[in-house]
Amino acid sequence: MDQKAIILEFIKKQKLAVLSTVTPKNTSQSAVLEFGQTQTLKIIFDTFSSSRKYKNIKHNNNVSLVIGWDEDITVQYEGKAYELEGKEKEDYKKIYFEKNPEAQRWETKEGMTYFKVVPTWIRYSDLNKNPWEIYEVKMIERG
Repeated sequence: MDQKAIILEFIKKQKLAVLSTVTPKNTSQSAVLEFGQTQTLKIIFDTFSSSRKYKNIKHNNNVSLVIGWDEDITVQYEGKAYELEGKEKEDYKKIYFEKNPEAQRWETKEGMTYFKVVPTWIRYSDLNKNPWEIYEVKMIERG
C-alpha cells in the first residue's frame, strides 16, 4: 500500500481533529472539530461564520491539523482552507455527512459554513513499529 493510501485509511477511522488557524494578530488558535475526508486527502469541516476559526481563515487560509493519537499513530497536516459554495459545497457536504450524520442537525442553522482543506504537507507517524514509521508527503494540488 502506498503512503497516501495508508494515510487515507488511518484518517477514515478518526472522527476528531485539532484545527489550528492564524489570527489577524499572528497568534495561533486551535479547536477540536469533526471532519470528513475525500479520496484525495482533502479535509471537510463545518463552522459558524461567527466562530473564531471562520474569521481567522477568512483573514489567512493557512491551517494545520493533527489527527489521531490513539494507539500511538498520528497525522500532522498542513494546508489551505477554502470556503465551499454552490454545487461544490453540496457535493462536499454529502461526503462530510456520510462520516458525520449527526452534523446534519446544524445544516440549516443561520451562519453555518463549510470548508475544504487542500493539503500541502502531511506527516504520518506510527510509533508502534521498530524503528518508528515516519514519512512525509508533499502535495502540489491547488484549490
